[in-house]
Amino acid sequence: MNISTVTFQNDALADIQQLETAMSQTQNQLSTGLQLQNAADNPVAMSQVNELDVQLSASQQYVTNSNAASANLTLEEQALTNATNLLQSAQSLATEASNGSLTASDRQDIATQLQQQLAQLVAIANSTDSNGNYLFAGQASGTQPFAQSGGSVAYSGSDSVNQIEIGAGQFISAGDTGTSVFMNIPTGNGTFTTAAAAGNTGSGSIDTGTVTDPSTWAMNSGTYTISFTSPTQYQVTDADDNPVTSGTYTSGDAIDFDGIQVTISGAPATGDQFTVAPAGTGSVFSALSGLITTLSSTTLNAGQLATQVGTAEQQIGNALNNLDDVQASVGARINAVTAAQSGAQTEQTTLQSSVSQLSDTDYAAATTQLSTEELALQAAEQSYASIAKLSLFNYLA
Repeated sequence: MNISTVTFQNDALADIQQLETAMSQTQNQLSTGLQLQNAADNPVAMSQVNELDVQLSASQQYVTNSNAASANLTLEEQALTNATNLLQSAQSLATEASNGSLTASDRQDIATQLQQQLAQLVAIANSTDSNGNYLFAGQASGTQPFAQSGGSVAYSGSDSVNQIEIGAGQFISAGDTGTSVFMNIPTGNGTFTTAAAAGNTGSGSIDTGTVTDPSTWAMNSGTYTISFTSPTQYQVTDADDNPVTSGTYTSGDAIDFDGIQVTISGAPATGDQFTVAPAGTGSVFSALSGLITTLSSTTLNAGQLATQVGTAEQQIGNALNNLDDVQASVGARINAVTAAQSGAQTEQTTLQSSVSQLSDTDYAAATTQLSTEELALQAAEQSYASIAKLSLFNYLA
């Protein structure tokens, strides 16, 4: 096989250029710290790196979401603590107000304190984060959720909350609506409510009662009336005015009927009535407002006063129980966020390590490779220089 001088030169120069290109790539890997500069370097490895980068970006977003959720929930937890402390104080005032020896002036002083606490509670319910977003407005975080007009407080926030993804397929509520925290509070004992009729003239009062047989009570949904036919005789009728039971009244003795039990104390007058009705829901604001109205009244008799104060005290207790439940839920969500953050950070470390193994330069191997390429290039250049001197005329000479 004959090899021409031109062919020899072209092949030699191509080899030298290939070695120079390889040296340049190795030098670039050493200077940038990356062995993968583009997909052509290693298509399979670059595809794996791209997939890992997508997973790493998603994990970093989960951490960002978790940080936002944790900050919001921590602020909510503090607001709930403040509301709990305030309501505990209000409950103490209600207990104090139930003292029958208080004068009208004493009760008015308590009512004044409660008015201040009502305003403070509205302010807590309108708490915001550092960006001015309302904590208890749900998805309508830019709208002030609660507005007070006299003794009435209205809610205008959303009844839905934002769901934040803190992990693959793992969502949590970033807050709670004002409805669930402050508005939908069970009334009475949670099953039924009691009340003294406005026209009562005696000093009888009724407690909030208890359920003795839930299955029997569940069959009845109407309002019962306990009527005193004399100071010592009572009759219970149902919503259709049908007699249920009757008996002789003794102050402090329980009256049982249809799966429930109530206690009337004091001295009812003939014609006095008390009602028992299925429980509904009410706001904590209305409980405080109702107690303020009761304590400010100059027309209620002792029995009506005691009944209404007891009802308000029970309602405040229900609100405190609800705050406890919400706070427990917030604490559980904060724990879930913390666990998700820890998991995401561990995942990021693993992903970054995998990306590094695929794309980062092995300095020891690359330095050895560069030395080898330098020697090969020098040898190729020297060989080419020596052989290039040969020609047919030199051979003939």
